[in-house]
Amino acid sequence: MKIEVQSKKGLKTTFSIFIDKKSIKKEMDQKLIELQTEVVLKGFRQGKVPPDLIKKQFGKAIYGEVIDKLLKESSAKAIQQNKLRIAGQPKIDLKTFGEGKDLNYELQIETFPEINLKNFKNFQAVSYNIVVEKKIIDERINQLSKQNKNFFDKKSDGKAEKGDLVIFNYSATLNGKKFDGSEGKNVQLELGSELFLKGFDNQLIGSKKNGTKLVKANLPPNLPNKDLANKPAEFNCTILSVKFPGETKIDDNFAKNMGAKNLEDLKSLVTKQIISQYKQSLDSITKKSILYQIEKSHNISIPENLIQNELGLMTQNLKKEEKEKHKKNNTKIASSRIKLGLILNEYGEKNELKISEQDINNEIQKQVAMSPGQEKIIADYYKKNPQALQSLKGMLFENKIIEMIKSEMKLDTKNINTKEAEKIIIDFNKKSSQELSQNKSKITKKSDQKSKKISKK
Repeated sequence: MKIEVQSKKGLKTTFSIFIDKKSIKKEMDQKLIELQTEVVLKGFRQGKVPPDLIKKQFGKAIYGEVIDKLLKESSAKAIQQNKLRIAGQPKIDLKTFGEGKDLNYELQIETFPEINLKNFKNFQAVSYNIVVEKKIIDERINQLSKQNKNFFDKKSDGKAEKGDLVIFNYSATLNGKKFDGSEGKNVQLELGSELFLKGFDNQLIGSKKNGTKLVKANLPPNLPNKDLANKPAEFNCTILSVKFPGETKIDDNFAKNMGAKNLEDLKSLVTKQIISQYKQSLDSITKKSILYQIEKSHNISIPENLIQNELGLMTQNLKKEEKEKHKKNNTKIASSRIKLGLILNEYGEKNELKISEQDINNEIQKQVAMSPGQEKIIADYYKKNPQALQSLKGMLFENKIIEMIKSEMKLDTKNINTKEAEKIIIDFNKKSSQELSQNKSKITKKSDQKSKKISKK
């Protein structure tokens, strides 16, 4: 076996690998001996089939297996001898091969670049702490009280008004006939909410407890049974109760009904909820600022095959014309992602950062806490989707790296209120939108210029 470096240009290394026919024959003979114990042919006992007969029957398949084995072994040896960190799948170009011939092929490899990490101490970014105003907390709790009204029974002769809660049974007919789902028991409807059928609420205004009311309304247009969808039906309603909304007292009892320990605990929960609404966006702005500085401060070569793989993933659901139209811009985005990934990964390895099972479980528990009652669905999702679990692990690894970089750089922490937080997020999104629009405009302009040149020719 001869392994020679044929060329080396940037991150690409090409080897010329030669394996003589004697070595190949030796491997073939060894494979035939191994197969003697396995092959069963009519007229021969197992283990007694002559190697020449096995070769005659299965020669092409055996040669293929042997060549595949030699390609893998020789490629691995070339990589190990030269201590290469390969990026992506190597390419093999067979020059000469065939039974009874020498094997000669080219092995093309792209390697990861050498990355000299910069010092992050001069990087600058702003981290935001949200200070929620008392007024905002009170407004949110008042909204909760309005959404969770207390209703009290009206007098027996009290008529239902807009805003009242009417509890009723109904029996519906379509063209005088019953249909699937035509019965309803203990239906609760806040008049004016329009949560049942269009126009249904208003027809219950004026109804009384123990009274009856005939309501005419169209069935929903999105019913699975198309024969019933949007058809006019009659509802014979028996009114069980009419209740009026009373003032909801915001106190410890109200807080307990909301799932909190007391009113102070409810305020604390509401505060955390408001902070979380802004924090994700603000943390993302801080992170993008840091990533921008990391990318601009490092000048490295990027393996072309990694860029093409990323580009393929980004555009896999686009039509061919869309891919071509935005190829330049998408390639730029793919290159940026790969570059940042390589730099961050180098930083993570240098600092021996790891993601433990506990880190993953903690993150899944956070997601569960944000979606009460969905515990099994979330757990099953990650259990049945290894790719999603790997993506989660990658996200946690990146976040751990960013947090460590933050500890090394100049990070200015600002306390801001919700109004200021909204402005920062809106301004950032507006700026990003303008930059995207400008990039699209440049691409369109270049495309138009190119079309004009072609038409002139």
